[in-house]
Amino acid sequence: MSSADSQRSIAWSYIVAALLSLIGQADAIYLTVQDLTGQSLRCTIVSGCSEVLSSKYAHIGPVPLAVLGAIAYFTVFSLAILAAFGYRIAKPLLAGLVVVMFLMTLWLLYLQAFVIHHFCQYCLLSAAVTIALTILVLMDSRLMRARPRP
Repeated sequence: MSSADSQRSIAWSYIVAALLSLIGQADAIYLTVQDLTGQSLRCTIVSGCSEVLSSKYAHIGPVPLAVLGAIAYFTVFSLAILAAFGYRIAKPLLAGLVVVMFLMTLWLLYLQAFVIHHFCQYCLLSAAVTIALTILVLMDSRLMRARPRP
């Protein structure tokens, strides 16, 4: 594989990360709107959305946790696009943000499983997106370190 081909494959992994972040973004915005308008969510896959989203862990002060998720996913999208187009500073920033998001996801999954004893399908979607982003971004970071520099 030529170096031009490997550069294209690196760019595509960040494009995929950007697209994944849009799924998380849509999920977080939906949860934010539902919270701010006081609407009840319909859980169609698992039951427990209301219990999770009305728990004391769903807000930091008056701010819905979903707002922070929307900001994080927007930042991931922006950094992934910059990384895809070769902005080197974006790659470590993206990796750092994704690690923080992953750790927060683990904490929120723990809370759902062992404290609240209910799961929210929208939160699980966000967790799946974050885990996929973590795998994608960190694998790409490891591949970058393993490649010999031209």
